[in-house]
Amino acid sequence: MEQMSRRRIPQPPSWLPVDPYIAALIGTVVLAALLPASGPAAEVAGGASTGAVAFLFFLYGARLSTAEALDGLRHWRLHLTVLACTFVVFPLLGLASAGLVPYVLSPQLQSGFLFLCLVPSTIQSSIAFTSIARGNVPAAICAGSFSSIAGIFLTPLLAAALLGGSGGGFSGDALLKIGVQLLLPFALGQLLRRRIGGFLARHRKVLGLVDRGSILLVVYTAFSEGMVAGIWHQVTPARLGALLAAEAVLLALMLAVTWYGAKRLGFGRADRIAIQFAGSKKSLASGLPMASVLFGAQASLAVLPLMLFHQMQLMVCAVIAKRRAREGQDAVSPEAVPVA
Repeated sequence: MEQMSRRRIPQPPSWLPVDPYIAALIGTVVLAALLPASGPAAEVAGGASTGAVAFLFFLYGARLSTAEALDGLRHWRLHLTVLACTFVVFPLLGLASAGLVPYVLSPQLQSGFLFLCLVPSTIQSSIAFTSIARGNVPAAICAGSFSSIAGIFLTPLLAAALLGGSGGGFSGDALLKIGVQLLLPFALGQLLRRRIGGFLARHRKVLGLVDRGSILLVVYTAFSEGMVAGIWHQVTPARLGALLAAEAVLLALMLAVTWYGAKRLGFGRADRIAIQFAGSKKSLASGLPMASVLFGAQASLAVLPLMLFHQMQLMVCAVIAKRRAREGQDAVSPEAVPVA
């Protein structure tokens, strides 16, 4: 089972100097800076973006196998550990970043930094890096699925509780938008999964392009609104450098917490690898659409920390995964057994 999973998982490049998708996102940001949508064009782009977000979450619901995730409940301690890292430890560190305002981060960037800490974990890259590092791939698959399912509900609730009115455009009305644009399409996708799941599986590559194209549209709309509103004049090179430094510290802390914390909890090496990669990463695909709903016109600043963190985690985790693989080459890797 584990060997089959490894063969099917696309392996990222060794050092990932620039992820191609991040390059596309950067190009979209540049396009929005040079040719922002305004007036009637902004209304059309906004409507298309709203529809794209709903369609994205419909696809998430139709693809995500809740049954497969529930089958992994025998690893419940591992999954609880990943969920605790994603939705407890990360948010606590995000709250601590309030101490960086106003000398290191602006209030708007700090809100985006906190939002980054509330987003669920990734699935695909967590699995890929776990496979490269010779970790427990089935556990990583289930942990990523659990995190994605939980994030649909927990991320908006945490944002409402921790960001509140200070989220730069976040308001109570966003909860209604969450229900209509995110939860309802996701639920419909789950209900129709048995009927359309096979079709989606057969056309995975095409739908993957639709996924990414939809997110690029969301990014273009959000950054266009930011340009028209003059929000980007608030981001200086010094602030950007400070944000990168804060995110580097955040990633280092989470990599240490997931690795050494899992050891203290008694997990074996293969499980610790799965916990480290699933518990220290954040999903760009889930976070960007959510931010467009939660932050509105302020979404461009809110998603900047997430976009930067996503590229940083890919580069760092690529190095760590290869290091873990080398460390385990001379050792006999036992099957990961859930700790009772």
